[in-house]
Amino acid sequence: MTFSSSDLRHLRWSLLTFLIVLAVGGSGVYLSRITADTAQRAMQNAQRQLTDAHNKLNAARDDRDNLSTYAAEYEAWVNHKVIGEEHRLDLIEGLEALRKQNRVLDFKYTIAPQLPYSPVPALDSGNFELKQSNMTLQMELLHEVQLINFFDSLRSDMKGWFILGNCSLERATPGAGSAAQLKAECSGGWLTLRNRNAR
Repeated sequence: MTFSSSDLRHLRWSLLTFLIVLAVGGSGVYLSRITADTAQRAMQNAQRQLTDAHNKLNAARDDRDNLSTYAAEYEAWVNHKVIGEEHRLDLIEGLEALRKQNRVLDFKYTIAPQLPYSPVPALDSGNFELKQSNMTLQMELLHEVQLINFFDSLRSDMKGWFILGNCSLERATPGAGSAAQLKAECSGGWLTLRNRNAR
């Protein structure tokens, strides 16, 4: 079958209609593809948001469970004056009360200003800022057990958290009106945990 130029005149409206239908159909396919891609991206975004929401919900449940588990322990540390501001006056009063118990013949102490504490090895303290007030003690003792009893009383009778660094012992010089057989010099510090979120 052959077409002449006179046949094309008769077919031109049909060809034009065909081309228009083809263009409209192609545009419809293209637009439906774009719409499908947009819907796919929206669904993926919604899925990510749903996953994030599930993760946040699980984290909130874990926090709630941890809070109920550790609330009593946290409160005990607050009451023992380890968490919160340093209570220097309480430390001094506690040391003076300890002096009256006569655990050692005599002792003198100095407490330095509070400074940031950096443990070795390094420790992740989370929401807490670690602070320490260094303390030195000079004690007169009858025997070594008095030193042990003194630090036992320091930990059990006083509020706060005392960290003993080191102690050195030496024989006391005889005479000078003292019954001391030994002299001890110890260093350590009072540790405080300050909640960074509580400011």
